[in-house]
Amino acid sequence: MKHTGWRKPTPGLGVAEQLAQAGEEITVSKNRAFIAVKRIGIHLGLKASDIALLDLLGAFTQPQDWDAGRRPIIWPSNDCLMEKTGFSLSTLKRHLRRLAETGLIAFQDSPNGKRWGRRDARGVITEAYGLDLSPLSARTEEFERLHVEVQQERALCARLRRQITIARRMVHAMLEVALSTPLSGPWAQFRQLCDAWLAKKPRRSEGSDALRWFLDGLEAIRARIEGAYLEATETVIAVDNITETREEDSPESTEMAPRRSNTDPHIQPTNKLQSVTCKATGEESGNARAKMDSSREEEGGHAEEDARKISFRLDLRAVMQACPEFLTWAQNLGGRLKDWGDLHRAAGHLGRMIGITDAAWAATQERLGPLTATAALMLVFDKHCTGEVSTPGGYLRGMIRKAGAGELHLERSFHGRLAAQVA
Repeated sequence: MKHTGWRKPTPGLGVAEQLAQAGEEITVSKNRAFIAVKRIGIHLGLKASDIALLDLLGAFTQPQDWDAGRRPIIWPSNDCLMEKTGFSLSTLKRHLRRLAETGLIAFQDSPNGKRWGRRDARGVITEAYGLDLSPLSARTEEFERLHVEVQQERALCARLRRQITIARRMVHAMLEVALSTPLSGPWAQFRQLCDAWLAKKPRRSEGSDALRWFLDGLEAIRARIEGAYLEATETVIAVDNITETREEDSPESTEMAPRRSNTDPHIQPTNKLQSVTCKATGEESGNARAKMDSSREEEGGHAEEDARKISFRLDLRAVMQACPEFLTWAQNLGGRLKDWGDLHRAAGHLGRMIGITDAAWAATQERLGPLTATAALMLVFDKHCTGEVSTPGGYLRGMIRKAGAGELHLERSFHGRLAAQVA
């Protein structure tokens, strides 16, 4: 028994017929129409099996069927379609109904409900009843516009997710620092608040509106933690200043009160033009040179690689201007940045925010020296914030490898970023 295509009219099928009439007036190539619908099929609610069936239906058409004034109507039987797709009759009808209700095909039924058609000697359809693909022609431009919007939405969602990641790491970094120091503040409550909000993070399927809402809430939490952190920091600084003043005023302070030890690397506090070099540039003291020479003798074949130089000349202000994202986060974290020492301390904290472990940061300083390492991390941080670098740890390791080969030229990167800002 042959299956018929007769069906009860619905509003969706009526819209499909209107689209078919509109598509008859348009010339659209089959290739363009199918590319357009496949790109946004998932956003139309289509499944992979729907797309596969639509592809099969398109294979029955010929190029001239898609010219203006004609309709790409096909008339394969249900038995033929079932054989080629492997669908049961009920499954085939369900998929055809979905394609029609979605406005991708229309039904052109004959009086007896059977599909049939004729072509002339040129292959032009003269009469046909069956499945009409004209709605695809009518909606091709709509689908192409929708694809552009989808791409823009995806890019926006990706940018928002990066901002969420950065904000989350910033919050965790501030809480880590606060909890590991004697700074007073409601840090435990802030951690609970942060964990509760992170539990509401939108799923991957949710759009930019949900992500923006979540980011706004996370930024509000970050601002509260930052305010409490800066307030606690300023209080500690004020107490330290009072203590230092009293020590300086005491005549016995220089003899009886030992100076506080400074565990930070020795970095000259200046904003003047200076040469920034790694530890192997020959700027160390005589003892350091002797130690390095001894190390070369012990390591044998590694001596030449360890002796390669990495250097560049940059003004402190130029470095900070070239890395605005780092500068903003560093100022939020610790206030004023007046010298390389402040930048180095900020780099240690902000590195954790982008996934640089303490061990990786220590290794970077060991290989490049604290000053060059600071400049390198500032560059990596800024590139990560702008989406230029997706894996900061791997990028930093690559910079270390280039340094070992004498191919690291940080000054070019910084000058390039400054030039881009001017342009």
